[in-house]
Amino acid sequence: VTQLGEVVEVYNLKDSTHVVRIGEHDEPEFKVSDGYGIPTGIMGFSDVQVTDSAIYAVFHGTSFKEIARQSGKLPDGGKYIYVFSLKGEPLYKYVLDHYIYGIWVDEATKTIMATDVNSDQPILKFCFGSV
Repeated sequence: VTQLGEVVEVYNLKDSTHVVRIGEHDEPEFKVSDGYGIPTGIMGFSDVQVTDSAIYAVFHGTSFKEIARQSGKLPDGGKYIYVFSLKGEPLYKYVLDHYIYGIWVDEATKTIMATDVNSDQPILKFCFGSV
């Protein structure tokens, strides 16, 4: 997954196949200023976990223009968890009630543990599907 932009690449080690999925926010965008690449697109993914049956990724989706406009007032992290098949096909998009960074997924209990860097209680638990 890309930290800047909305790109997921899946490489299958067993058969050497490679799949690229580009979301609506596209690939990372930059402008060059004084020899440096400055991101101009969006904050993309911050964490990914691959399980035996799916790929889970935390997605931000906030534009750098909005981040600059809010000058540090926006919560840090992503409010979405995207779920893909092991072949990179989109399966689910969860919209969360907190902004998170890191995740740990337990498919057996249908639980996602997440970290919220904006909170004094930084460990969150989300349940998905039916147990």
